[in-house]
Amino acid sequence: KKMQKKILPCNILTRNPSWSLLKNHYEKIKQISIKNHFDNDSKRLDFTSFDWGDFYVDISKNKIDRKGFELLIDLATESGLAQAINAQFSGEIINYTENRAVLHTALRSLKKDPILVGGKDIIPEIYSAQKKMFAFCDQVISGDWKGYTGKSISHIVNIGIGGSDLGPAMVVEALAYYQNHLEIRFISNVEGDHHVEVLKGLNPETTLFVIVSKTFTTLETISNARSIREWFLSKVPEHAITKHFVAVSTNLEKTEAFGIDPENIFPMNDWVGGRFSLWSTVGLSICLAVGPNHFKKLLHGAGKMDLHFKQTPFKKNIPVVLALLSIWYNNLYGAESEAIIPYTQYLRSLPAYLQQGIMESNGKYVGRDGKPLAYQTGTIIWGASGTNAQHAFFQLIHQGTKLIPADFIGFKRSLNGNKDHQNKLLANFIAQTEALMTGKSEAQVMAELKNSSLAEKHQKDLAPFKIFLGDKPTNTILIEQLNPENLGALIALYEHKIFVQGVIWNINSYDQWGVELGKQLASKILSDIEGKERNLHDPSTLKLLSKI
Repeated sequence: KKMQKKILPCNILTRNPSWSLLKNHYEKIKQISIKNHFDNDSKRLDFTSFDWGDFYVDISKNKIDRKGFELLIDLATESGLAQAINAQFSGEIINYTENRAVLHTALRSLKKDPILVGGKDIIPEIYSAQKKMFAFCDQVISGDWKGYTGKSISHIVNIGIGGSDLGPAMVVEALAYYQNHLEIRFISNVEGDHHVEVLKGLNPETTLFVIVSKTFTTLETISNARSIREWFLSKVPEHAITKHFVAVSTNLEKTEAFGIDPENIFPMNDWVGGRFSLWSTVGLSICLAVGPNHFKKLLHGAGKMDLHFKQTPFKKNIPVVLALLSIWYNNLYGAESEAIIPYTQYLRSLPAYLQQGIMESNGKYVGRDGKPLAYQTGTIIWGASGTNAQHAFFQLIHQGTKLIPADFIGFKRSLNGNKDHQNKLLANFIAQTEALMTGKSEAQVMAELKNSSLAEKHQKDLAPFKIFLGDKPTNTILIEQLNPENLGALIALYEHKIFVQGVIWNINSYDQWGVELGKQLASKILSDIEGKERNLHDPSTLKLLSKI
């Protein structure tokens, strides 16, 4: 297939008229502290806080003023963002290097309007796949689906990697409170030790394996699936496979050769990228864990965020505003990374999930015209759950030399109702963003030390170590409660943020050619390790091979 002509506008970031205005404005205000921005504008919260459904988003603790914010909005307009959003939602081939539409949004569309791909309405096939998935999950959860000895299923093992693992695993963990009696395990890494650990204690008579691989050729997934099949067949007869293995795939030939009943194969689509696929049949493990009703609520929450993104003017549009702030720090302040801090242990895997979403999407050095870019794209994403993170890397954010914008995500109400613990959690959640902004001055430190029993000289010596410069930017996303609908909206918020950044940086956020090269070389090196052939390599690689 030849590469499609580009449908998205091709606007180099630094050639947009508002870019030079933004750059000049940055030079004027870069030394002004966040606290001073509050002093200079008594109505600052009017343009830096957003109420939407169960969400309250506060971007006021950022190193930007009203004029800078307006220039960022102009930049989004000039980048052709409105046109790009319409192109995505209407099913145009915006992933032009792979000749694909990008329609994970169609999977959760709240409107029944047709969405055409190649002239064909995809809505009926979405409903058909969902219907099949929901019926299957109901059977397994109710116990009507029996293993080969007539016992109901108690354990599910999801076999996949990347988007076929990270999204489902993160959501199953996030919605543990809503989970039914089924125990869900995930196997992704090709490491043999990992799959041995996952299989420990499993009874083949009551375990269902879900293999998730579009092509049914992904090295890690198929290696794990074959090893698990061997483990399974060492204990049970071959005909049992049809009752214990299902697949989410497009390769019917390979899945049937594996022994999977065609009835137990769930379809996938070219217009859903792996890292955006948890909303599809790839989310089968999620649906098994929490049931179709909660899965529908997850879709509904994401669908509501899609409408917000599509319909809201940019200055009140949460994904757009968060994306613009990332560009402000990345391309003007030179900040290389962003921290994501969810204040709930349920979302401890959200940073890892967003690492894939953001870094695989926007880790690109060529623009939509195929030419190298002269500016930074992509942000390094990292993080952990609060309050754990406070006792780990917050030292670097507070007193280190790097500028690290951070997103704080919190929930007003706990799920299990422990008010005492929740109050302490929320106190930390709010206090940290205030501390990062205000810091602690030398005068404050000296005043504190004066009340201590230390000698005066010791007080002066100790003071520099206790000073916090402050002025560290944060966004606060405060949500009513962690439930499937709000989780769906939160994930969709970050998906749209990724897209907006990609449009403004003039890159294709939806291909991932950077994943390919290592895979290709791994198959060559595997033949070296297995002694099948000797390939040419650099001296370092040859030495490593001699050590194995």
